[in-house]
Amino acid sequence: MRVKGFFGKAATGVLVAGLSVSVVKADTLADAMVGAYSHSGLLEQNRALLRAADEGVAQANAALRPILNYAATASTGYNSATGSSSTATVTLSLSQLLHDWGSSQAGIEAQKQTVLATRQQLIAIEQSVLLSAVDAYMNLRRDTEIVALRENNLRVITRELRAANDRFEVGEITRTDVATAEARLAGARAELAAARGTLMMSEEIYAAVVGKRPGTLSAPGAFPATASSASAATSLAVRSHPEMRAAQHQVAAAEAGIAQAKAAMRPSTSLSANLGFTDNLSSPSVTNSRSLSITTSGPIYQGGLISSRLRQAMAQRDAARGGLHATRHSIRQGVGIAWAQVLSARAQTAASQEQIRAAEVAFEGVREEASLGSRTTLDVLNAEQELLNAKANAVSAQSAEYTATYSLLASMGLLTVDHLNLRVKRYDPEAYYNLVKSAPVSRSKQGAQLDKVLKALGKE
Repeated sequence: MRVKGFFGKAATGVLVAGLSVSVVKADTLADAMVGAYSHSGLLEQNRALLRAADEGVAQANAALRPILNYAATASTGYNSATGSSSTATVTLSLSQLLHDWGSSQAGIEAQKQTVLATRQQLIAIEQSVLLSAVDAYMNLRRDTEIVALRENNLRVITRELRAANDRFEVGEITRTDVATAEARLAGARAELAAARGTLMMSEEIYAAVVGKRPGTLSAPGAFPATASSASAATSLAVRSHPEMRAAQHQVAAAEAGIAQAKAAMRPSTSLSANLGFTDNLSSPSVTNSRSLSITTSGPIYQGGLISSRLRQAMAQRDAARGGLHATRHSIRQGVGIAWAQVLSARAQTAASQEQIRAAEVAFEGVREEASLGSRTTLDVLNAEQELLNAKANAVSAQSAEYTATYSLLASMGLLTVDHLNLRVKRYDPEAYYNLVKSAPVSRSKQGAQLDKVLKALGKE
C-alpha cells in the first residue's frame, strides 16, 4: 500500500494550509539531484583524476615515438702550446625504439585498463553524489512535515488546555486535569523546538549537497523502477555495477603489468643517430660529425631487481583478483541490504496508515466521550499523542521507503544521470581521452584543440 503524497489521505488536512501557498515553484527531487551533480567538488576532483589517467596512455604511447634532442655547448680554454681557444658545438640526437618484446605495448594496455577502471570509479562517485542528494532531500522533506505536525499538535493541545480550564471553572474536572494539560503543552513546545532544530540542520546539509538553499519541496513523485526480485537485482549488479567493472579492469591492468615485467627480462633494440657541428671561434674552421648506430642491449645481472619486479607484478595481480572477489561479495551484500530496507520501509508505510486510521477513530471517540464526562483530559491527550505518533511514523516510513528505493538502485549500479535521464550537462569521459591518447604535442592541431578543452574546463 503506497501513501498518497507524503502522509496519505489521513494526514492531508494537516498540510493543506502549509503547502497551498507555495506549490507553484517547488523544488523537485530531480532538481536536487541535478544541483548536486552540477555542484559537486568530489565529481570535479575525480574528473581531473580521470584526465590524469588519460595522460598515462599518452605517455605510454610516447615510448614508441622517435625521441629528438639537441645540445648546445660553448667553451673556452688555454693551452701553453697553442694559446687560448674558444669553441661552440651544436648536437642533434635521434633515438627510436625498434623492438622490446612487447614491453611498451604491455605498458600501453596497462594504462588503458587503468583509464577504464578510473571511468567506472567516476560513475561510482556519481552514484554516491546523487544518493546524497536523495538522502538530503527526503530528510529535509521529512523534517519539514514533522515540524508541521508538531505545530498542529501544539494548536490541538492549546485547545484542549482551554477546554480543560473551562470545564474546571464549572467543576466538571479537577485541577489535576488542568495541570496535566499544561504539562503536555510544555512538552509539545519542547518537541517543536527540537523538531525545528533538526529541520535547520537538514537545511544546512541540503545546501551543502545541492549547492543552494532549499525552497519549498514538492512531493517526490513516483518510485523509480528497480527489479522484480532480490535475485534479479543481484544478477544485474554483479554484471554492471561500476565498482565491479572497475575491479575487472584493475585485474586486466595487473595482467598487463606482468607481461611488461617479463618483457623487461629480454633484450631490446634501438636506433640512434647523431649530427654535430663544432665551430672553432679562434679560427675560421667548422667541423661536423655524423653517426648512425643500432644497439641491442639486455640485462645479465641486476642484483635480482628484474626478478623482484616480476614477482611484485604477480603479487599485484593476485591482489587485484582478491579485490575483485571482495567487490563481488560486497555488491551482493549491498543489494541484499538495500532490498531488505525497501521491504521493511514498505511494510512500515502500510502499517502506519492503518495506525493513523485507527488512531483517528480512537481520538475522535475519546474526545466525544470526554465531552460527555466519561473520559478524562489525560485520556484525550493520550489519544491525541497516539495520533501524532502515527502520523510521524508515516512521515518517517515514507521518507525511508524513497531513500531505500534509490539506495537499491545505486546498489544495482543504476543511480546515474543517464539512467534517470536527468536534465543536466553531462561530462563526457571519452572526449579528453580521444584528444590525448595519441600523445599530441602542444603545437599541433590536436594540441590546440586540447588547449580549448582545458580553457572550457576553466583549467587555464
